[in-house]
Amino acid sequence: MPILETITNDMKDAMRAKDKVALTAIRALKSAITNAEKSGSGEMSDTDIISIIRKQVKQRQDSISQYNDAGRTELSAIEEAEISILEKYLPQPLSEEEIQAIVAAEISSLGASSMADMGNVMKAAQVQCAGRADGKILSQAVKTALS
Repeated sequence: MPILETITNDMKDAMRAKDKVALTAIRALKSAITNAEKSGSGEMSDTDIISIIRKQVKQRQDSISQYNDAGRTELSAIEEAEISILEKYLPQPLSEEEIQAIVAAEISSLGASSMADMGNVMKAAQVQCAGRADGKILSQAVKTALS
C-alpha cells in the first residue's frame, strides 16, 4: 500500500478514535504533502513523501529543543508524541555497520581515494541508502572512510 494511502487511512482512524495528537500530526503531514504537490510536478512518489516526513520530524525535534530551553515541557511532550506517530511512516533505518558497508562499496566502485571525491561518494551512497540513513551520519561515515 502506498504511503499516502496509509496516511489517509490513519487520519480517518484518528478521527474516529478522537485521537487529537495523532490527528494534528497527520493533518500537518498531509498539508505539507499537498503543498509540495502544488508547488512541484503533481503526484508525489513514496520517496518524496518520506523526505517530507523526515522534514516534519526534524521540525518537531527543533521545536522540542526550543521548548525545553524555555521550560515548556508540556509542549515538548506533545511534539515527542507527534514524532512517534510520524516515525511509523519512515522505513527502518540502516545500522551503522550497514552504512559503513555501503560507503566502503561506493568508495571502491568509484575508486575514490581522497576528500576531493567526497561529493561523488555521498551522491552514490545516498542513492543506495534511499532515505534510510540520516545525511549527517552518512556524511560522517564518508569522511571517516576517506580520511
